[in-house]
Amino acid sequence: MSSRKLFGTDGIRGTANTAPMTADIALKVGMAAGQQFLRGDHRHRVVIAKDTRLSGYMIEPALTAGFIAVGMDVVLVGPMPTPAVAMLVRSMRADLGVMISASHNPYHDNGIKLFGPDGYKLSDDVERSIEKLVAENHFEALAKPGDLGRAKRLDDAPGRYIEFAKSTFPKTLTLEGLKIVIDCANGAAYHIAPLILRELGAEVIAIGVQPDGFNINRDCGSTMPALLSETVRREKAHIGIALDGDADRVVICDERGDIADGDQLMAMIATHCHRAGTLRGGGVVATQMSNIGLEHYLAGLDLKLERTKVGDRYVVEHMRRHGFNVGGEQSGHIILSDYATTGDGIIAALQVLAYMQQAGQPLSECGKMFTPLPQVLRNISYKGASPLAHPQVQQAIASAEKKLNGKGRIFIRESGTEPLIRVMAEGENDKEVAALVEHLCESVRKAANG
Repeated sequence: MSSRKLFGTDGIRGTANTAPMTADIALKVGMAAGQQFLRGDHRHRVVIAKDTRLSGYMIEPALTAGFIAVGMDVVLVGPMPTPAVAMLVRSMRADLGVMISASHNPYHDNGIKLFGPDGYKLSDDVERSIEKLVAENHFEALAKPGDLGRAKRLDDAPGRYIEFAKSTFPKTLTLEGLKIVIDCANGAAYHIAPLILRELGAEVIAIGVQPDGFNINRDCGSTMPALLSETVRREKAHIGIALDGDADRVVICDERGDIADGDQLMAMIATHCHRAGTLRGGGVVATQMSNIGLEHYLAGLDLKLERTKVGDRYVVEHMRRHGFNVGGEQSGHIILSDYATTGDGIIAALQVLAYMQQAGQPLSECGKMFTPLPQVLRNISYKGASPLAHPQVQQAIASAEKKLNGKGRIFIRESGTEPLIRVMAEGENDKEVAALVEHLCESVRKAANG
């Protein structure tokens, strides 16, 4: 089966106004995706949202034109979190959902994420079919002049998602008495996340809520949580929450400013569900990047950790196939299938807040579930062909694994969203792990430079 070229691990992504993130390709993707999901004689609808990047103004109308050309009506909702699109597709009985975002990437990148009528990201096979249509540039489903689609804006979309998100927080609890810092990364949730917390009773200090088209994820958000920790300490807040540019991932810090990543959040939520008897599947689904400390912690509760390829949609696929309801990634994609079909940073944060309120303790006391094994992750940029298959790199990997002697892990992969090689190692000795990663990175650099 042929591999996908246009789609990566999380939709289509690239530098704005260069292939594949150009207006003409976006137009063709709209036509191809629309044709793929034309089923039956009803009026077909697609929901399109975006984050706050400048290039969204270019990609949104191009996609809209593509869908209209094949007879699909377009519902535009403006800046909204990625999980809100998945929710709206199901709520509105739409045929397709689109999020225009490059997630945690800087403003000069953008991306297209597609959701089927069930609210789930598309399978590899469906993405291949769309790619084929785009490559062939032959669209049989172009509508007749009288059958063209229409576009309209849905003004109450934010309110619909706000009510949905609040409904996942236990009705017996409130956030009254809590001071919460929320960092929205100048991204898609800048106007929604603070409102949700305020309406649940919290005193909210909102940062990263002044998007200008260029500052999304810049020195803020879940990938740069130093600002969150600093603000929590300065404001003497009880907890801090940092989202990424499209709000599908989250990291949290306690009142001391100490960060809890996705692994700690999964451990917290799984523990809470396990004690309440609501955890399904007998454990948690995560990826190869999750710390082995999480695996050991869950084993102590007689729970399992099942790993998938990197990418939240692979986690979701495994959860659906095997009946799990808690999963995610170390980076902060937390999937809670009782509520959502994809990672949702706001809903995950609300579950952590519920856990903290029920415990009646500060997060520093109830939120540190396990001590992670020393783990180091580095990113190496490259151009051209991937250097991973180079004999020098393979030899370095084998040598590192031999030194760990079964008491740690080496994991090296290509990023599915950026031209990066991600080099990760974990083991019992932090200095040894750091030295191994540095040696591996040097081998990758040399191979990449020829």
